[in-house]
Amino acid sequence: MQIEIKYGRDDISINIPDRSIIIRSNDVPGLPNEEAAMLDALRNPISSRPLAELVDPGKKVCIVHTDITRATPNDRLLPVIIRELEEKGVSSKDVFLLNGLGTHRPQTQEELESMLGIDLVKRYRCLQHNAWDEKNLVDLGVNSFGNPVRLNRSFLGADIKILTGFIEPHFFAGFSGGPKAVLPAIAGYESVWTNHSSENINHPASTWAMTNGNPIWEEMLDVALNSQPDFLVNVTMNAEGNITAVFAGNMIEAHAMGCQFVKRNSMVPVQGLFDIVITTNGGYPLDQNLYQSIKGMSAASRIVKPGGSIISLVACEDGIPNHSSYQRLLYGARSPQDLLRQIQTPGFKEPDQWQVQIQAIIQQEVDVYVYSDGLSDEDIQCSLFIPCRDIGALIDRLTIRFGREPSIAVLPEGPQTIPFLQA
Repeated sequence: MQIEIKYGRDDISINIPDRSIIIRSNDVPGLPNEEAAMLDALRNPISSRPLAELVDPGKKVCIVHTDITRATPNDRLLPVIIRELEEKGVSSKDVFLLNGLGTHRPQTQEELESMLGIDLVKRYRCLQHNAWDEKNLVDLGVNSFGNPVRLNRSFLGADIKILTGFIEPHFFAGFSGGPKAVLPAIAGYESVWTNHSSENINHPASTWAMTNGNPIWEEMLDVALNSQPDFLVNVTMNAEGNITAVFAGNMIEAHAMGCQFVKRNSMVPVQGLFDIVITTNGGYPLDQNLYQSIKGMSAASRIVKPGGSIISLVACEDGIPNHSSYQRLLYGARSPQDLLRQIQTPGFKEPDQWQVQIQAIIQQEVDVYVYSDGLSDEDIQCSLFIPCRDIGALIDRLTIRFGREPSIAVLPEGPQTIPFLQA
């Protein structure tokens, strides 16, 4: 049978055996009027005064937004927030937008205009967080977890701090959105490294849809609360990119309600494990590089048999990305086992090691094949994956290897659907 799956900027059609099981999240319809829903959330927030009551003319307002590797509809969300501020009399010169890059690369001017809209980029000051910029980081000492904390100076200097984002299941932080807009988004590199440490990544609660007891998420919350954000605006979305709900107000309570909404609609039980799981990373912008694709592989790894195979279809128009720490770690290793030995060596600390660690853990149990128009076979092999150029031919080869018809599952939306083995 033919099936359309999320891949790059357009879906891709693949032919798979009719016996394959297709796993999708609940089909939540988009809001009939996104702007009206966003305005209602700003004016009737969760456990908070309305946004307009928190601001006054002359106050300096910072709006933190996600970067280009996230699917947040910044170009639809931010204009609504800004219009609400302007109606209260807040001047455009007193509002600035802060791109929460974490340790990711900065966006080009073209990318900023694509993310935010040309009008916003022209009218407002757009800052890009730099986790290594000593001058624009404020030292906040050591947090309750015993780790150093430095945050973006411009954010901390604002009178009103607004966090925005997109809530979806996250492979080691439980859920995106909420406190992730502070740590890692606008934190110094050392805070990201300690939060994403090999010990934390190995913790059993550092996984999809877990927040309470998850050391990564709990430290994110601790740091975010101490930064004293004033207002949160998070959205949820369906596979078509339509906003399905808006959660605004108090950071803790609004985010918690959003997480429950996502959990109900994204977590899908299955009755058994599969020999082969075909996955994606949810299409553009989520699959623009190989680094991000580990999320889709992680979702697939939850339901694949030991000794089975994952086939990941990711466009990777931004490459691995090249010259990244992720690429350097992969290219410098002989095997996934070699990677894990490096990462778990006392004192080892490198950017992107968390993504490499999760990749290597998955590869301890299963083979991972990568289909990508944006990567050469050499790119894929040097990244310790197995290249695939023909899905049907690969399934035929695996059928011969297994010596029987393999059980096959497909995650057409990648990590936007999180399967789990039903007890």
